Amino acid sequence: MDHPHRSGPLTGLRVVELAHIMAGPVCGLMLGDMGAEVIKVEKIDGGDDTRRSVPPALAGESAAYMMMNRGKRGLSLDLKSPDGKAVLRRLLADADVLIENYRAGTMERLGLGYDVLKAEFPALIYCSLSGFGRSGPYAERPGFDLVAQGMSGLMSVTGEGPGRPPMKCGPPVTDITAGILAAMGVLAAYVHRLKTGQGQVVDTSLFEAGITLTYWQSAIAMATGAAPGPMGSAHPLNAPYEAFETADGWITIGAANQTNWLRLLTVLGAEHLADDPRFSANRDRMENRTALAAALAPYFRHATSADWLARLEAGGVPAGPVLDVLAMQTDPQARAREMVVAVDHARAGRMETLGLPVKFSETPGRVHGPAPLLGEHSRAILADAGYAAAEIDDLIARGIVGETRV
Repeated sequence: MDHPHRSGPLTGLRVVELAHIMAGPVCGLMLGDMGAEVIKVEKIDGGDDTRRSVPPALAGESAAYMMMNRGKRGLSLDLKSPDGKAVLRRLLADADVLIENYRAGTMERLGLGYDVLKAEFPALIYCSLSGFGRSGPYAERPGFDLVAQGMSGLMSVTGEGPGRPPMKCGPPVTDITAGILAAMGVLAAYVHRLKTGQGQVVDTSLFEAGITLTYWQSAIAMATGAAPGPMGSAHPLNAPYEAFETADGWITIGAANQTNWLRLLTVLGAEHLADDPRFSANRDRMENRTALAAALAPYFRHATSADWLARLEAGGVPAGPVLDVLAMQTDPQARAREMVVAVDHARAGRMETLGLPVKFSETPGRVHGPAPLLGEHSRAILADAGYAAAEIDDLIARGIVGETRV
């Protein structure tokens, strides 16, 4: 039985998450914040490996784990035992979605591959996330964000410029994007099931997630036959569109069309640059991007970031500060949009986490609570599945199910 306080457009949807680290948990996170009940099933010996991604920790609990798994209910289960598999099947009988991101072949070796589960649960949506997908010559390879960033082309276009060492994007963007794509796929499969009653496999990967992030660069490569390289903070198609140093920091300027270019020159007091043939149109500015940046840079160094941002806003030029993560978390827009919210954790107490990035006018979603302790909800989940108290005691006593009492 789901918690009555849950809200969002997916209220009533039940998800069993057999996922760890990041890509799979991101998928569960998104579905849970939109109202789905997410039951996180962890291995009985230590749980999700992210529990050991420390430091930092709060009250002994991994900050990384608590970020990726807030709002989920936790069950610790020995899936290698027949009785543990029986417990999982009992949960799947009432579930809509299964999420897994184990290494290729793991679910099949456990006797829990889609072909087996489909026979028992034909309406089940089986979401599989992996390094490279379930087909193709790399299907058996393990995958990590760093590897996917390198192979998808992302690292070739990230960094200060040509001749510099390859640079990854700071966040694990292929993990996060794969989780979001998987959630999108689950919802599309759910629409299909509502129409037909049929479940299916939803299959995506870190590699494909990385490729989707190269839309602009791939368009350039396909059109020209030349692979674009890193450009620092600049844009491959528009200029000026990059970060500039001020008297006390850095700001970003998005003068990416002719109107904003002319507005920028007015704010800078550099109207004469409008008559410079090197900068007349966007094509010219892109061909002379280095000279353009050199011409603009001295203006920004003459005033502080706050001064420039005030002038640019008054002049209608898109711009913003370069914030560190702590500053972002206190930004009034992030707070107004509930992108930083507080939850009460069983051990860490009152703490902050990130919120749901999609807003709904009629069925608002939200963060529904903290991350579970390992096996925190085992008894309640089994009771909801119809197990009697004595049966639960027996499963715990035999090490099939684990629990942590709060």
